[in-house]
Amino acid sequence: MCSSDLIDDCVLPEALKKTFKEYIAQGELPSFLFSGTAGVGKTTVAKALCNEIGAEYIMINGSDEGRSIDVLRTTIKSFASTVSLTDAKKVIIVDEADYMNAQSVQPALRSFIEEFSANCRFIFTCNFKNRIIEPLHSRCAVIEFRIDASDKQAIAAQFFKRATQILKSEQVEFDPKVVAELITKHFPDYRRILNELQRYSVSGKIDSGILVNMSEESFRNLVKHLKDKDFTEVRKWVAKQSDADTATLFRELYDSASTHMEMGSIPQLVLILADYQYKAAFVADHELNIMAALTEIMAQCKFK
Repeated sequence: MCSSDLIDDCVLPEALKKTFKEYIAQGELPSFLFSGTAGVGKTTVAKALCNEIGAEYIMINGSDEGRSIDVLRTTIKSFASTVSLTDAKKVIIVDEADYMNAQSVQPALRSFIEEFSANCRFIFTCNFKNRIIEPLHSRCAVIEFRIDASDKQAIAAQFFKRATQILKSEQVEFDPKVVAELITKHFPDYRRILNELQRYSVSGKIDSGILVNMSEESFRNLVKHLKDKDFTEVRKWVAKQSDADTATLFRELYDSASTHMEMGSIPQLVLILADYQYKAAFVADHELNIMAALTEIMAQCKFK
């Protein structure tokens, strides 16, 4: 997480911060591929790097506009081929690049990198780098936003200090133990922690009640999205809960089934949960496995 536009103010492992400072000192960025779990600051660091070297940049959302080759081509060419009035370097940040089609859009980006290499760089961010094709890997400096066990305590302490500074500046009353527990629960998803603090600070106070409310409210939202068969919202929920334990989530769905689901659908729910809980022991991508299970529930189960 960054509280300003500088790499120095980012909560990062020292080794990673040193790497970025070396690039800044050169005054020139390569194209990057940033990979790591949701909320660890990949996009914020990309913006900070651009600000540090005085680059002009645009953002492209890979899960939205990045799905269309035509939109991508028009946006990239319009930005990369024009001359900056300030003679600034140009950077295109492609967020959530792992959601772009690996058969059509990603190969097109490979040619864009080469075509505009003289005056434009690309920074791709992704949660799952195995979803990014190898030709893009080979054209970028790959940086993994990973926190080693030896660094975890120090990084969490830095983030706790930053979070409490923000709460104090906003004049929000808080219990330090609750903030610490919240960080422990969701670390290293900085974005989620800040979003939760912001949401519960509306009342002007952060206390132990939010820890229970967050879990219950989050699950209620999921049930509502399943009932509405809202695939997009369910997918967003799963992405935000990327650190969720599969067994715990499935058990919660099973235990609450009689409350939210028609009785005739519960046997089908049991079969779906048992199948995907078994698969969870073997799959490489747990987020995708959970999403597949919830998609089957939406398709085959009826809610009250």
